[in-house]
Order: sequence, then structure tokens, then C-alpha cells
Amino acid sequence: MQWAITIPAFLASAVEFVEAFTIVLVVGVTINWRSAIVGTLAAVAALAVIVAIFGVTLVQYVPLDALRLAVGCILILFGLKWLKKALLRYSGLKALHDEEAIFEETMAELKASGQTITQRLQPTAVALAFKSVFLEGLEVAFIVITFGSTVVTQKGIGGIASATIGALAAGLLVILAGVLIKAPLTKVPENTLKFVVGIMLTTFGTFWTAEGFGFAWPFADAFLIILAALYLLASLAIIFWLKSVRQRQLAAPANVARS
Repeated sequence: MQWAITIPAFLASAVEFVEAFTIVLVVGVTINWRSAIVGTLAAVAALAVIVAIFGVTLVQYVPLDALRLAVGCILILFGLKWLKKALLRYSGLKALHDEEAIFEETMAELKASGQTITQRLQPTAVALAFKSVFLEGLEVAFIVITFGSTVVTQKGIGGIASATIGALAAGLLVILAGVLIKAPLTKVPENTLKFVVGIMLTTFGTFWTAEGFGFAWPFADAFLIILAALYLLASLAIIFWLKSVRQRQLAAPANVARS
């Protein structure tokens, strides 16, 4: 099951790190990189403490069945939230997430507030970088803790370690790509990632919730593939339906005008 922990943690973390990187990049370019890096490192340290404290607490004191039930329910809600956004964007009912637009907007706000390039450590810039990384990182910490804690009784803290590896790999990849490109990561298919991760979170959430109630899935862990396929087919059907609804909405004013 370690692959089933590392991969979702990697994909979910990549989405959040891309969003956080955009704001950190604005701070570095607009004010200075010292403030951006200090704020980022402070947020990473705070998140590491959260994962260490809550992850270990869950591992040591919560029974596995109760943990899987609670984690499963939370993952279903979390996954459905991401799926909802992805489905609305694919159907055209919600605008795609544009990192370049966010970059330009944030930079304009900083300039309008009088922020300029300086060599000194700027408290406002540190706070902005910290807030961005911490808020996006909280979702990463949530993924690491929830996914990792479901296998801890069998392999020590192996589950949390695997989820952490996935999250760290995503963070390093985003940082490396950002350093090489030196611009917002607009080429990252963020909506596709959210769609895939939403299906994965909902799939694992359903699987672990049922196990928490004592249900034994046919084919054991292999049934995860069947669940994912069912959610994928349902999502595609919803996208098709939403697109038809949007087309009818767009056609309605034209029909009224002709009449």
C-alpha cells in the first residue's frame, strides 16, 4: 500500500505547492528573496511540527478501524471539494485557475501598497510568504497525516514517512521547475491534477470508510481500481451533463432575442 500513499500525496502536494510558489515568487521579485525565503522556511518548519505532533498522536493513540472511518469520511469530503472545482472548470461554468494572472494581480497589489525592492528583511513580505506557504501547506499536511496514518499499525510510521516523501518530492520538483523557469508555473495542468487527485481522494475515502465499518471489499486492495474507474465514469457523465446545461443557458438569451 506504500505506493497508494506516496502517489496521492505527491500529486495533491504538487497542486498546493504550485499555488504557494506563485506568491513566493511575487515576494522575491517585488521586494527581495531574503524575505521570501525566510517566510517560506518558517512556514515549512511550522508545518513539520504539525505533521510530527498530530501524525504521531494519531499513530499511537487512535485504533486503526476508528482512524480509517474518520479519515475516510474526511477524504471523501476533501476529494469531492476538489472534484467539484475541476468539474465546474471542465464544463466551462468556472474559470480556469490562472497562476500568471494571480502573479500579476499580487504584484500590482504590493506595488500599490508602496512595497519596493529592498535588501533589508521586510516583515510584510515575510508575513505574505509565510501565509501563502502555510495555508497551502496545511492541505499538504492534511494529506500527509490522513493518508499516512491509515497504515501505521502495520508498518510503524511507514505510512506517514511514505506520504512525507511524496510531499517533499513534489515540493522539490516545483522549486526546481520554478528556479529553472523563473516565472509562474502556468504550464502545470493544475485542473487536471485536481481532477485526478479528487478522484483518488474520494476513492480512498470510500474504501477506508467502508473498512472502518467492518466491510470487506472483494479483491481486497485491488478494488481501489474499480472504485476509481466508477468515480471517473461518473465524473465524465457529470461534465457532459454540465456542458449541456451551459449550452442551453447560453442559447436561451439568443432564443429570447429572436422571439
